[in-house]
This record gives sequence, structure tokens and C-alpha cells, in this order.
Amino acid sequence: MATDALTIHESAETTGWSPRMLRYIERSGLVVPARSASGYRLYGAAELQRLRTLRELLERFELGLSDVAFAQRLGEDAELRGAVEEWLEAEPARPEHVAAGDWLGWEQDKHQKLLAAAATPPANV
Repeated sequence: MATDALTIHESAETTGWSPRMLRYIERSGLVVPARSASGYRLYGAAELQRLRTLRELLERFELGLSDVAFAQRLGEDAELRGAVEEWLEAEPARPEHVAAGDWLGWEQDKHQKLLAAAATPPANV
């Protein structure tokens, strides 16, 4: 194993991130260590710096890892970025076919249907 790189456990001890969190950070694509010929994760100086500055970023702006991972996705996926920007700019509007007095009930019904659909397992195809 290279002497200029640390294993995941050594990196965890050095950085304060747990091995589990380091794996999550890798799966999220935020810090991806090199791999040895036998598949061990190898954290060099660059990866350790990224982990340190990631922690500083999270603390400075009171973010979670998922926030940073989502920001990364926004930067890489133009369609997602456009959909989020469109949603942020959109004003709520009552559907034309729904009477003003029925709008709240109509929205509640839509939410109940979405929740029921999410709770129903998919049918075998």
C-alpha cells in the first residue's frame, strides 16, 4: 500500500469523519478517494484537504451533506436546475376548473392520493 495515502480507517481517525460517513461522502460524489490494486480506499493529501474544507463549509453555512450533494447535482444537471428554478419562481395558482371555495379541499385530496400511491407497493408486472 502507498505510504503517501491513508486507509479509510486512518483517514477517519485523522479527519474525525467516521468510516461510514466517508463511504457516504464517496457515494455522494463529494470526495472520491483513489483505490489500491486490491480495492482499498486511499486518501491522499488532496482528499484530506477536501474533507477538511467540506467540514468547514458545512459548519460555516450550517449545511448538511445532502445540501452540498444536491448543490453538486444542480451544477451538473441542467434539467434539474431548470426545474428547481422554475418551481422557485412559480406563484401558486388555483386550477381553473376548481372553484375558489373548493381549492383547499382539492389540494388536500391531491395530497392524500399522492401519499396513498407512495404507500402502495408497485404491482408485479
